[in-house]
Amino acid sequence: MREWTREKRLRTRSENGTLGLGEIMTELLVAPKLVVLRGDLGMGKTTLVRGMAAALGADASEVTSPTFTLVHEYRGRKTRLIHLDLYRLENEAEVETTGLWEMADAGDALVMVEWGEKFASVMERADAVVSMEQGEVENERLLHVVWR
Repeated sequence: MREWTREKRLRTRSENGTLGLGEIMTELLVAPKLVVLRGDLGMGKTTLVRGMAAALGADASEVTSPTFTLVHEYRGRKTRLIHLDLYRLENEAEVETTGLWEMADAGDALVMVEWGEKFASVMERADAVVSMEQGEVENERLLHVVWR
């Protein structure tokens, strides 16, 4: 596996802070990129994507979790933000059917993948990983971003 060359640690203490970090992410992770989003349920992964959508010029109010639909796409001014959730997939063959590789190869796409760490092929192709975890207090979130 290729080595990560950059690293950033971030912290937020509110939903608005997580939205703001999403905006920052669009400056750190410029399309085209395939990004794995890691974190337990309720850590704010979708909120982070909502902040990214706003920064890219997409309608952030449309951003919802893709748990049941698998893929959501949001069109920004110049960049498409594609949000996938692979939780319900069980094997690499199912990943192949999502069209993930075509999305990741598109020059205008920033592809955010939840539960991508379940699949070696996704981790091998990932340009970045954003890990989110609970901080010391209820609304605090700690983010660890590594990218190439």
